[in-house]
Order: sequence, then structure tokens, then C-alpha cells
Amino acid sequence: MDGSTNSLDDVSAESSTEFPDRLSLMEVRLQAQEDEITLLKSSLADALRTLRLHDQQIPLLKQQLIAVNPAAARVLNHSCYVDGFSKSCRLSTSSLDGFHHTPNRVRRNSEKSRDSQDKTKQRLSKKAASSTNLLTRSPSLESRSKDLISSAGSQGSRRGTQGQSIKMFIRGRPITMYIPSNIPNYEELKMELPSQKLDLDWVYGYRGRDCRANLYLLPSGEAVYFIACVVVLYHINNQTQRHYQKHTDCVRCLAIHPDKVRVASGQTAGVDKDGKPLQPYVHIWDSKTLVTLQQIGLGTFERGVGALAFSSSDAGTLLCVIDDSNEHMFSVWDWNKNIKQTEVKSTNEAILAVDFSPTDTNNIISCGKSHVYFWTMSAGTLTKKQGIFGKYKKPKFVLCFVFSLTGDVLTGDSEGNILTWGKSAADIKTLGKGAKETFQIMKQTRAHEGSVFTMCVLQGGAILSGGGKDRKVIRWSADLAPERECEIPEKFGAVRTIADVDGEELLVGTTRNAILRGTFSDGFVAIVQGHVDEMWGLATHPTQSIFLTCGNDRQVCVWNAEDHKLEWCATLEESGLCADFSPNGAVVSVGLSTGRWVVLDLKTKEVVSDLTDGNEQLSVMRYSPDGSFLAVGSHDNLIYIYNVTEGGRRYTRFGKCTGHSSFITHLDWSKDGKYIMSNSGDYEILYWDVASGCKLLRNRFESKDREWASYTCVLGFHVVGVWLEGSDGTDINALCRSHSEKLVAVADDFCKVHLFQYPCPKPKAPSYKYEGHGSHVTNVRFTHNDSHLLSMGGKDTCILQWRVKRAGTGDHKEHLASSSSVCSSSSSPENGR
Repeated sequence: MDGSTNSLDDVSAESSTEFPDRLSLMEVRLQAQEDEITLLKSSLADALRTLRLHDQQIPLLKQQLIAVNPAAARVLNHSCYVDGFSKSCRLSTSSLDGFHHTPNRVRRNSEKSRDSQDKTKQRLSKKAASSTNLLTRSPSLESRSKDLISSAGSQGSRRGTQGQSIKMFIRGRPITMYIPSNIPNYEELKMELPSQKLDLDWVYGYRGRDCRANLYLLPSGEAVYFIACVVVLYHINNQTQRHYQKHTDCVRCLAIHPDKVRVASGQTAGVDKDGKPLQPYVHIWDSKTLVTLQQIGLGTFERGVGALAFSSSDAGTLLCVIDDSNEHMFSVWDWNKNIKQTEVKSTNEAILAVDFSPTDTNNIISCGKSHVYFWTMSAGTLTKKQGIFGKYKKPKFVLCFVFSLTGDVLTGDSEGNILTWGKSAADIKTLGKGAKETFQIMKQTRAHEGSVFTMCVLQGGAILSGGGKDRKVIRWSADLAPERECEIPEKFGAVRTIADVDGEELLVGTTRNAILRGTFSDGFVAIVQGHVDEMWGLATHPTQSIFLTCGNDRQVCVWNAEDHKLEWCATLEESGLCADFSPNGAVVSVGLSTGRWVVLDLKTKEVVSDLTDGNEQLSVMRYSPDGSFLAVGSHDNLIYIYNVTEGGRRYTRFGKCTGHSSFITHLDWSKDGKYIMSNSGDYEILYWDVASGCKLLRNRFESKDREWASYTCVLGFHVVGVWLEGSDGTDINALCRSHSEKLVAVADDFCKVHLFQYPCPKPKAPSYKYEGHGSHVTNVRFTHNDSHLLSMGGKDTCILQWRVKRAGTGDHKEHLASSSSVCSSSSSPENGR
């Protein structure tokens, strides 16, 4: 356990310096090449399906032509053999049906390597596009067949249903979609902004797994902390939230001004959607009004801001900032005037904490990997002295420090010790002549088993410390004699940070992203909880304000959207990647990473069914509208269909949909529960007749007027307008139509949530765009009555709850994002296939 605790420190300390390496780039290149192979195989699969269709049509066509024009029949017969349409030349598709793509969800690399990833993807996508455009550059097989039919004379043409279509191109691949009959003039359609907007209502989660010193209590009774791009002000007693939302990427650190009103928050750099780095900076803002008072460091800091501290002896005039560059630049600012007073390179090692001396603004301390630095600021320059460990073992990390009321400096380290530092005369024999006073260790106190993650000084001089392996909170007297201790429950992880409420009551942030409230005598309960790893599965209850989340941390969490609380949580044996509630609301099915899926009873929390389909991850679970069927989409390219009985507690295999040439990504049922529309990893849209035995509907034109009970497929006529020009097929991770069928919400790969009107079938559809997530947004869902939208981040482990409200006058300018879609309309009729 001690090793795992130290490894956690390694991750938290070195995450600030993590950058793309050679292995990361090779992984990106490999992924892009796999994408290219998949596109080529899917294009070949399209051609093979066309060949099969024409093989079926040729005998009938020849009979018709013989009756009308024998000479034309001979021409068609010769052309078929020349073009390779003969049955003797027909290719087998068995190898393609079993082909699957490397899971998109598994390919997620570090957020900070997206810059290099995007550049590599752009370079290789051109190569892939040139390959997949072979079909579009030459006359298509379908068009050549139509030319042959028309050349034989109108009397011999095949009678079939015809209609207008549009084509959308993703990575060079054409995707044909047919215009529904209720749209008589597609060209005259106008795309408007949606009639409603979103307001951030609640933030679920806390970032304790890899950040520290990020939980404080304000005099207003609000706990201030952060997750993703949002700084949350949570009123403990009133159980309300306010949010500071001016950051453009993940918040990494916090500092509270001595007046306990103003707050400084620093963020990471991040990248924009084109892979270009965005500049990090620090915001200073008023916690009462949420008004930004100052923005400092734009263009100065590199990669991100790792640590912050206000001075205290001069009423908070100065702000110390340490960035995440290789040299960890150490700068001091007169923040009110936005003037940088001094800057110096500090160290190549990770820095975890910094603070001013409470009695002298010119003295500053920083600590981190294997070091403690004592800084002196004089005449606009900074000089440092390194703390000497001497006869004491040098720890791998110095994780935290505080100033005692006696003037000593106390450090907590990864060895579980609290070291008391004081100034002493220089040891000339060791340090050489000319050495001045140095900080040396006066006393070592064994405090915790495992790391000392945090320390806090109480008003009377007592000291609190929080441990890693032992998960203990210990109260010490001013001279470090232990007084009281308690242990937090194992499920919450180690103690990450402590905030004093009133000398007796405490707030404790943990490494498993929870905030606890309690006392030494009564113990602690969670007031904030969240996931601790990437999330993908999200489902909303059909009749109640309840939703479910699941992810790579193997936790299935059921939340109450009205009370903003975690109802219950269950631990699975594998990662949960997708979920859906049955229409009766009694059970919920969860798809796992191994092909296994379980059904949980919502009241008893027990597993009522446990089945397995294939041995690859499941990507989508979807009940039919009446709950009689369950469709399970897998990364083995198949959709498994089950009969559902006994109120969702019994499942028997009905059949499986075979025909996709890549993994299933999304699917929806028709309102009558007979048909399915599905998307796959190679950008196919296929339709299935489930009631007739899970048959693939080869004539996709016949499905153009079908009504869908839900709309979560990212590819389809009704949502063409949500795609930007030049989009990669993975740029949109999920979308969801509202139950009113007036809105569609989109989760993209660039940390944004978009709101469009529904339907949205034309290019350049306008939308409202919302920020808050610090990672790719993996899923979105409307609650049962459309009062709220839920969005889920991947790596940021954050769930955002948005209130849906009517758009007022003048709102159109706010958060407006005009999209330029990737489709072209075709005015000439095209036969469905």
C-alpha cells in the first residue's frame, strides 16, 4: 500500500512536466494507420454490397431487356463480365465481417499530447482520404449500372423508389443520407438557433486525485474547490453551489487572499481544436460577486500554473506563481497593478507547494521532489538556499509545509515524517567559507505510515496532518505532541487536503475525489463525491430525475439530479462503458469492457442478470420503446438482440445483426420498436428489421421517413448540421435529442457541449456552445422531462448538470458558435440501396 501511495505522489508531481515522447507519437501514428486501413476495408465492404445487389438485379434486368431489345441485353452481359460483375469473380466478404477497429475509447492519450496527435492525424488523414476517394474519383458502380439501364431504353428501366439525397464526407468517405418526404424543398430550409439555452446548475466531483491545497472554507460558509475548468463555491449548510467559469482549461491550483474574499486560480495551457497550444494564466476574482479583478501572466507562463500563494504580512499585495515549464519559472507579481516584480528559474524538479512567510514578505518557501528551497527577495532579485537534510534520510518528495506560530517551518514528506526546520549557523567544514546561516532540521517527528500529504495550522497553534497509507487525520499540539486522531473510510482514499471549519469541525479532501465533513469524535461523511477515472456510460431514468454514470474506475453511480446527491454506488469487476434504463424504470443494464453485461435492480442494487456477448468491449445498450427488446452494440461489429421478460429481469437471445464492417458506436430504436438505426467506427449508417429476424435493410431509402424513439446516432440526416467542415469521425463522441424533439445536445472532443435545434439537417447550423469540461466530453443526456442536460467528461472525471431555460432577447450573441457542415446536397434522384 505504501508503494501505491508513493506512486500516486509520483504521478501527481510529475504530471506537470508530462509531455509527448517518442512512444506516444508512435502510438498516434499506429492509430492513424489503423484508421486508414479501416476506411479502406469499409469502402471495399460498400463495393461488395453493391456487387451483391447488382448480382441479384442482373438476371431480372436481362429478362426485361431481352423482351424489349435483345441487342442491349448482349451489351449489358458483356459489360458485366468486363467490369468484374460476374458471379465467378465475386469476392467473399467473410473476412470483412469479422474485422474490427481498435477501440476509439482505448486510444485516448495524455491530454497534453493532443497537439502532436492532431498534427500527425491531419498528415495521415490526407493519405487515408486519398485512398478512400478512389471510389468517388471514378464512376461509382451504382452510377455505371444506372447508365447501362438508361442506355437500354426507358421501357426496360427498373422500376424503383427514387428520392433526393445529401452526401456528407468524413475523412474523404461519402455518406449518403436520404431526405424525408416531409421536407419538400431541402434547399429552402433555414437553420435557426435553438429556442432554449443552458445554464450551469451543478457540478459533481472534486479534483483530489492529483492536485493539492485546493480546498478552503470562506467566511461566507462556502467551501471553494475546483474540478475541470470550474471553480466551485459550495455552501455547506444551504447545499447550494455557485461557479466561477472564466477559465478556458483545467484549473490546477488555488490561493486565498488574506481578506478571505479574493481568490487566485491558475490553469493549465491546453490546446485548441486545431492542436495549437493555448496560453495559461492566473485569474484573481471576487468570491462574493464572481467578478474577475485581474488576469495576469498571459504569454508569460508555459504549459500551466502549478502553484500559487498570496503574501500575508503586507495585506496580500504580492502573488507568487510557479509555472510548469522545464525550469519551473518562479515569479512574484504586484497582482493589482499586473506588474511582474521578479522572475527566476527555480529547478528542473517538480514543485508541489509555495508560500510566503506570514511575518516577512521577502521570505518565500517552496518544496517538491527531493527538495525544500528557502527564497529571499531583495532589490528585485530572488536568491535561494537549499534545505540540508544532513543526517536525516532525504525523502523522495517533500509534499507540504506550514509555518508554526513559533516561527518554525514544518514539512511533511513521503517518508511519513514531519521535519521541523530552523535557522542555524553555517557548518563551514561542510559548506565552505563564506557560508551564511542555513535552514537545517531541528527535529524529526514520525507522523504517518506512508506519506504526509497535507498539514494545516489551527487558530490556537495546534497542527493537523493528513496521511496517505494510514488515511489518518491527526491533531498535534504546537510542539508536535499527538492529541487526537481518526481514520477516514478506505473507500474515499487517502487524505489529500484539510480545511478547518471552526476548530472542531473539518473538511477533508481525498485522493478518490471526495470531500468529507466531520469531527474527530463523530467521524466523517461525504458531502461531495465523484468518479476517479475516465467515464463513458451515462443514462437517465425514464420517469424520475435520476441518472446513472459508469467508467473505468469500475464504479456504477446512481445520482439524484434534484437533490444533487449520490443515491448509491456499486463496484463492478470490470470497467462500465455504457448503460440504459428499462422503460419501466425498475432495472438498468450496464455494458462492460469484456463483452459482459449486467442488469441491476434499482431498488435492491442487486445483479438480476449477468450475460456475455463476445469478448470485446460493449459500446451501447438500448431498450426498445416498450421494453420487450434490448439491443447490445459491441466492438466485435455485431448488435445482439435479446427478448426481455419479467419486467426486465430475464433475457433470452433473439438474434444478432450482422453486417457492419467496424465496431458499433451508437444505435436507436424506431418508435414502433421494429427497426434499429446504427452507426459504426468506419462511419456507416445501417438499418435493421429486428421484427423480421434482424435483417439488414439494403434499401436505405425506405427508412428515410421512419420515426425514431430516441436519437443518439451521431450520423444521420437529422443531425448533419452538427458536424464541422473537415471533421474527423471521432470529433463528436455523443449526441442526444430532447424528449420534446426540439433540441439536440452534442458532446465533442474539444471539451465543449453544443446545443442545436432539432432537426438539424443543413450545413452552417448555428448553435450555443458551452465550456466547463477540461477533457473530451464523452456523453450527454436530457433528463426525463427535459428540465436539465447532463454532460460527462472523460479524463476530467467531471459531471456537469445544465439547466435548460428559454432563450431571452439578446441572448443570441452569447456562446454563439456557427458551424460549417461537411455535407453537399444532391438534387438529382438517387436510387436507394
